[in-house]
Amino acid sequence: MTRNGNGDVENSRRASDILRSRTDPFLIVCRIFSVVTALTAILCIFANVLAAVRSFKNGSDVFDGIFRCYAVAIAIFVVVAETEWGFIYKFWRILEYCAGRGMLQIFVAVMTRAFPDTSGEKKDLVLLQNIASYLLLGCGVIYVVSGILCIGFLKRARQKKEITREQAVKDLEELEQRREELEELLINERA
Repeated sequence: MTRNGNGDVENSRRASDILRSRTDPFLIVCRIFSVVTALTAILCIFANVLAAVRSFKNGSDVFDGIFRCYAVAIAIFVVVAETEWGFIYKFWRILEYCAGRGMLQIFVAVMTRAFPDTSGEKKDLVLLQNIASYLLLGCGVIYVVSGILCIGFLKRARQKKEITREQAVKDLEELEQRREELEELLINERA
């Protein structure tokens, strides 16, 4: 390592780049799975909205339409929970844990699958409901198993470590900037 100003700045920039380039593959997989789960919940929302519209349009099956509206509301809650927004965790601590989220997802999947059209008139809607519900059911089961295996604890520990690393990189960059400013002042005073 050189002692001149440019070499130190260059070395500290390299260190900053190395720290920044390290992303935890486990956290990337968790984020991807969270996005997949949110998209699946959105598919459930779409299927339930279509079923509710058809139920209200017929007028004969108002209770199914109301049930679908509740399914939509809870599925929206699943999507919001996948954003890991702190406000949600403040009031619903159970959703911070994988098993809690998984059970909510399974509940929405069951609501989406409930009351299928037995007359055979709406085959396209029943197929969409089946696909959406089984996908969300699979995500929910994975979340419950993850909760049993304490994967959520590991995820939170790694997120905390990543936040600490990001703060260290930010502090290092601020120190580099301050050092450059001080070197400039020193050079200007000598001149």
